[in-house]
Amino acid sequence: MSLIEPIIEFCVHFIGQTGYAGIIILMAMESTALPIPNEAVMPFAGFLVYEGKLNMLAVILAGAAGSVIGALFSYYVGKFFGRTFILKYGRYILITEKHFTTIENFFQKHGEKAIFISRFIPVVRHLISFPAGIANMDIKKFSLYTFVGSFIWCGILAYLGYVLNQNWHIIEQNTGILDYIFVLGVILFVIWFYIKFK
Repeated sequence: MSLIEPIIEFCVHFIGQTGYAGIIILMAMESTALPIPNEAVMPFAGFLVYEGKLNMLAVILAGAAGSVIGALFSYYVGKFFGRTFILKYGRYILITEKHFTTIENFFQKHGEKAIFISRFIPVVRHLISFPAGIANMDIKKFSLYTFVGSFIWCGILAYLGYVLNQNWHIIEQNTGILDYIFVLGVILFVIWFYIKFK
């Protein structure tokens, strides 16, 4: 048994017992970089939609809402503690005040696109909220683009779980392939966007 299997079993049981509230809680935890695989949470929720126990739109909204809640937690951790930490200890990990300024400038110019795209990229979607908070990105824009990106991603996973129904776990087992496909798609989109609008 892999280390992740007990976590998946917990997620499945928790959602089965708590429904939409469970989806919100688990997706909030996942969005704060805790080891909760959204590739298990949302497909299983989609399977419950297939069984008539949950509503698809409500499932997707719950997933997106949870993602925003978790992202906001990370955002505020970065906002209230990140700046002080970097200015005080950054030099020990080769992060200077100049790097800090670069991060701020990046989020001022490209924050919306970065937040939206990151929701489709593994690992990045868990971590990007911290630098967004450190850079003091506009909270309304941060929340909006996090919600939109999360809504789309949660919708895709829930729909796949609905289509695969009893075989929903195939998504979790092949999550690496799914992530790589989306990363490739995002890279191609960024290249196209840059060429067209540079």
